[in-house]
Amino acid sequence: MGLWELFLIAVGVSMDAFAVSVCKGLSVREVKGKHALIVGFYFGSFQALMPLIGYFIGINFQDIITEFDHWIAFLLLGIIGINMIRSSRSAEEKVNTSFGYKEMIPLALATSIDALAIGVTFAFLQVAIVPAVSFIGVITFTLSMVGIKVGNAFGSKYRARAEAFGGIVLILMGTKILLEHLGILTFI
Repeated sequence: MGLWELFLIAVGVSMDAFAVSVCKGLSVREVKGKHALIVGFYFGSFQALMPLIGYFIGINFQDIITEFDHWIAFLLLGIIGINMIRSSRSAEEKVNTSFGYKEMIPLALATSIDALAIGVTFAFLQVAIVPAVSFIGVITFTLSMVGIKVGNAFGSKYRARAEAFGGIVLILMGTKILLEHLGILTFI
């Protein structure tokens, strides 16, 4: 998996965190630097940790399902993408104004569940996991910090679009993996 593909996956899985960051930005009257750092830290850390956990789960089952791994990657990425698109069409969520750990840990966990499945996919694709999860964590950290500022400045207008975009990217990446494995797509 190349850097460009990893970047697209990182952006795709971070869209949930970005959307929640936008909502957190809406929830406060004035966003301070510490708010952006807290949101970036929690979301970036969980987005890096969950694929690492998924990777180790996937490694344990890799020998059993190697001949089906491309279908698993396709299905996992597709399901995650479809759920993100469906979620983008749902009603706005009420977000607590607190930035304490009791509020941030559940939000970070909820936005990173899809990253666990990405980690399983990484195990099947034999991705160098430490650079991959570090990259995902940094991208999510950055987008979350931007998201809280955007939310505070522009409102919830773009939450649904960001989440739908992330879902589309993941579906396209899953399709690309399947088509490459089947020998249909060889030029990208």
